[in-house]
Amino acid sequence: MSDNAIALRQSGVRWLWLALIIFLADIGIKFIVMENMGYGWANRIEILPFFNLLYVHNYGAAFSFLSDQAGWQRWLFTGIAFVVTGMLTYWMSKLPAQEKWNNIAYALIIGGAVGNVFDRVIHGYVVDYLDFYVGNYHWPAFNLADAAICIGAGMIIIDSFRHREAKSE
Repeated sequence: MSDNAIALRQSGVRWLWLALIIFLADIGIKFIVMENMGYGWANRIEILPFFNLLYVHNYGAAFSFLSDQAGWQRWLFTGIAFVVTGMLTYWMSKLPAQEKWNNIAYALIIGGAVGNVFDRVIHGYVVDYLDFYVGNYHWPAFNLADAAICIGAGMIIIDSFRHREAKSE
């Protein structure tokens, strides 16, 4: 085995298994939702006093950003996801596998990004199915991929504060 292969196995790319799990779980749940639920808010399933399952399409990005456009946004968001996925995978290759926090954060983002890219390429939209609300105010519907991306991004933000505090001590 070459030195490069050994170095890669000892790097953060070993955490890409987590990205694969997020991706497979996300597309699996989306498949179940698409096959078993009626489309739209009228077909939502009330689970808790603050949570529904539903099946809706999102042609945009977070919070349906640019969803009212003619379709070019599909390829813009796909391109952005590929660039971010490549960048994070590269960063993982430079981190040791033992650097769990950042490798997990990057893997969550990669898994979520690839899950949503899969939807954009195959369907032309992202399938959303989670609806949290308070009273009549509903948070924009989202999915497991979106949640993974947000958790990963939050972990990166928390890490930046942890390192800032460590440097000031």
